[in-house]
Amino acid sequence: MPETNDMSQEQKDFSSISPSAKSLLMMKGYTNIPYARQTAALMQGGEVFDLNFDDKDFWFWIRVMHFESRYWSIDQLLKQTDSKNILELSSGYSLRGLDLCVKDESIHYIDTDLPAVVAVKQDMISTLQLDNDVKGTFELLSLNAMDVSAFNSVTNRFGNGPLTIVNEGLLMYLNLEEKKQLCHTIHNTLKQRGGCWITADVYVKRSAEMTAKMPQSKSEAEFLEQHNIEENKFDSYEVAQAFFEEQGFEIVTEAVPDYAGLSVMPHLLKVLPEEVRNSKEPPPKIQATWMLKAI
Repeated sequence: MPETNDMSQEQKDFSSISPSAKSLLMMKGYTNIPYARQTAALMQGGEVFDLNFDDKDFWFWIRVMHFESRYWSIDQLLKQTDSKNILELSSGYSLRGLDLCVKDESIHYIDTDLPAVVAVKQDMISTLQLDNDVKGTFELLSLNAMDVSAFNSVTNRFGNGPLTIVNEGLLMYLNLEEKKQLCHTIHNTLKQRGGCWITADVYVKRSAEMTAKMPQSKSEAEFLEQHNIEENKFDSYEVAQAFFEEQGFEIVTEAVPDYAGLSVMPHLLKVLPEEVRNSKEPPPKIQATWMLKAI
């Protein structure tokens, strides 16, 4: 695949994505995701998308369930690797890396996002003194994942050994050409070092019926439209698989959702509509988390 010119990517401003990370943290604050409750409490003005945090109805808890499930899906696949070098792209206000480095002294985890998010996140960590018990090597660095030279500078900070790259909530902000460029960068890195890519960003477009059912505030709808979120999703899981294979990857495995184990489930069960409660069908699959290998 031909290399894309860095300069064209440097002119694109991704900072407008940051409000979504804020609302996501506010929702994760209702789960047992590590540090989410404490950091969400520090976040002022969570109503970025006019999400109603007071009237927690069925759709509110469905959203929280989705994002909690997505978070743990990455941890599920991480446990299947033996890599001690982990790079997270566009991590938002997630502190997965900090949690892992508190538990395991052998891990080197580099957590990255855009400068504004990193600054707030570093302030949260310092305020709550969350890094006092870190045993491994935890770095929080600014990185635009589309900047190839900056990407390489970050990966060069790791010692020898395979590298695991993880992300959740990035690819839907990239158009097809940008996805290809990121794939090219990640493929080159993994071919050199070994390792894998765990991405929770295999989203398929919603059906018209599902879109009509899902309530949406005006500001959220405007945000999704501004960033072409629905358009940037894959047409199907088959199309997604074909795309990654064209970029030189193969699917090693897919995470299996454990809905029963989610901390949000008791809240969701209280507000389940009767027709959903009695349904034998699993929740509609709108997203998958895949472990990919560069071939």
